[in-house]
Amino acid sequence: MIPPESAAARRSSPEGATRSGRPGAARTAAVRIRVTGVVQGVGFRPFVWRLARELALAGWVRNDAAGVEIVAEGPAAELERLAERLRREAPPLARVDAVEVSGAHPAGHRDFVIAESGAGRVATAIGHDTGVCAECLAELFDPAGRRWRHAFITCTHCGPRYTVTRRLPYDRPQTSLAPFPLCPDCEREYAQPADRRFHAETTCCPRCGPRLELLDAQGRPIEGDAIAATLTLLQGGAIVAIKGLGGFHLVCDARDAAAVARLRERKAREEKPFAIMAANAASLDALAEAGAAERDKLESRERPIVLLRKRAGADAALPGIAPGLAWLGAMLPDTPVQWLLFHEAAGRPQGTGWLASPQPLLLVMTSANPGGEPLVIDNAEARRRLAGIADAFLMHDRDIVVRCDDSVVRASATGLQAIRRARAYTPRAIRLARAAAPVLALGGWYKNTICVTRGDEAFVSQHVGDLDNAATCGFLEETVAHLLHILDVEPTVIAHDLHPDFHSTRLAARLAAERGVPLVGVQHHHAHIAAVLAEHGVEEPALGLALDGVGLGRDGAAWGGELLRVAGANGRRLGHLPTLPLPGGDRAAREPWRMAAAALHLLGRGSEIAARYADQPGAATVAQMLAQRINCPETSSAGRWFDAAAGLLGVRRTMAFEGQAAMLLEGLAEAHGAAPPLPLPRGADGASDLLPLLAALADERDAGLAAAQFHATLATLLVEWMIETARREKIHTVALGGGCLLNRILAARLREGLQAAGLTALEARELPPNDGGLALGQAWIAQRSI
Repeated sequence: MIPPESAAARRSSPEGATRSGRPGAARTAAVRIRVTGVVQGVGFRPFVWRLARELALAGWVRNDAAGVEIVAEGPAAELERLAERLRREAPPLARVDAVEVSGAHPAGHRDFVIAESGAGRVATAIGHDTGVCAECLAELFDPAGRRWRHAFITCTHCGPRYTVTRRLPYDRPQTSLAPFPLCPDCEREYAQPADRRFHAETTCCPRCGPRLELLDAQGRPIEGDAIAATLTLLQGGAIVAIKGLGGFHLVCDARDAAAVARLRERKAREEKPFAIMAANAASLDALAEAGAAERDKLESRERPIVLLRKRAGADAALPGIAPGLAWLGAMLPDTPVQWLLFHEAAGRPQGTGWLASPQPLLLVMTSANPGGEPLVIDNAEARRRLAGIADAFLMHDRDIVVRCDDSVVRASATGLQAIRRARAYTPRAIRLARAAAPVLALGGWYKNTICVTRGDEAFVSQHVGDLDNAATCGFLEETVAHLLHILDVEPTVIAHDLHPDFHSTRLAARLAAERGVPLVGVQHHHAHIAAVLAEHGVEEPALGLALDGVGLGRDGAAWGGELLRVAGANGRRLGHLPTLPLPGGDRAAREPWRMAAAALHLLGRGSEIAARYADQPGAATVAQMLAQRINCPETSSAGRWFDAAAGLLGVRRTMAFEGQAAMLLEGLAEAHGAAPPLPLPRGADGASDLLPLLAALADERDAGLAAAQFHATLATLLVEWMIETARREKIHTVALGGGCLLNRILAARLREGLQAAGLTALEARELPPNDGGLALGQAWIAQRSI
């Protein structure tokens, strides 16, 4: 049945969309349809137009602030088919959340048209950036086509969306393509309903689109074909800054050890792993294992960096790329410029058949963010900030509106796991179990993201980064302003971490005062568990195991190995890992040998510290600090237990980047293979004393065996602890959160142990389990606190 039309709906018809005249006996009914979700910038209006023409319906379709609005006239049966097919046959990039149908008064439309966009309060979502589609690739490599080697090829099924959009509704004047008016040929395609560029807002061609330009280190143009000259530079060992969708990349030949070493030196990135780009999955086969799930993500429209297990010999083939780690980050081309570099290296073959064969070219693709600051996005900014790093700059004149780093994911036994959520996944909404007042949550210090809720949707921003420099703090404020603006949300409450010194906490206080809304402080580990519960739509009480580096506890102590009972805004601490002293405070979190010294002290072997770590300045002083309990705050952090194990085994004395020691320890365990857990006594609160585990490792000469035993024993003890607590609390669901859950061995053992006991184990999937997902948990708790 088709419901009657309201007067308000009649008043909202766009001018010029109706046609007086020809009445028809077959057109006996009319409907007004509202479609919400990700329905702008994904070819939805052309899809509606073609569907309406196929069903012989008249009327119009348009974008507006709420999504897509449709008025259609025709036989009632065909109108019902239209509504049903809108959801079932939606374009591949669309996400249809709702199709709402109401009756309308027949206005005598003669045709079906795409009308001008309407205004109003924004209630829709913009689509995410996507990789080049198969049809555009075929054009890109067709010498007879007018878009042969066009570096900005796109259509309604692919290309930039979020990173070029200034505001909604999504129309060309609202994007950074506005300065590029369409040429007559592109205009015809844009207006031709049968063309896949029908109303493609980012479409262009070599005549009317942006222009590539290659500059040398002094900013002087390099003559000749920009793609061919760039490839020549790369093959000669140069480092080139290349402008992408969400920012610049620093690029070099991944097989050139000298170029990789220069890039590390110039970027001051001593040991943190680089990601590589290959033409196709087959080009990676000799270096890493890529199963069906990994290949699916590599070849997906999102084109994230995918972590692949290294094969033997990978480090020798790619010296300096990811030293000592078990995983290699790899991605396939995402933008036309990236595709053209591989096409050039292959000799400019015609068609796409060459992509079925392995290609020798491998490129380092690392974010152009010197000093850990935000991505470079502006051309002048690139020449200034990347001076002394890049030997050349491959740029263009299309503005990047939103900074957006590459996303990083890993395939697991339960599906995709996000490690860094950014380009192509932001700003997808996460559906919440229920609607609530809008909240702004500002995340934490490390791996910052923010979250804005609107109704029953949560929009988590792209990766912002660590708030340890002024530029990233500024990027955080820029991200808040943009996300609130593009979603047209005015928050009623602002949430933040309990730590008073975080820039995110201070910003929350300032924004709350400016807007006159309340502040909600959320304990760090409570937020970790809430993020997992929010993603899975869980409303009932659950246990939560939060394992991470550090977070301020409600008692002012450094927490990080917590077992919580979470019931909405209430997060009760049921227990924690045994504490370790932090000799030197925060410095101990960067120097695993200090955590190993703390373990030796607790084991009654403090006299060994000075000699065992004689290569470390201050080893004797640290031993005295531990003996006299001077500047040695206690922490229950799981991350510090990993550091202590790594320090005892000689895996790493000091760290070049956060989490390095634990990652190397995991790599050793992966290389060794499974080992049985060591038997340990149980503590009074159910958590085991882990010191006997470290005692067993302290003198073990086989670091691989010891690393495998550490993982197996820790996971076994944690599982036993959770099972006992779940039975006592009469709870059947356990959420696992915190940065330590990025450890594949630990996460898998915890999941398998809980499932074997009949418990439901929940893990982060769409968001990272680390601080990159913290803002969602803060928002979820804040919604339940007001």
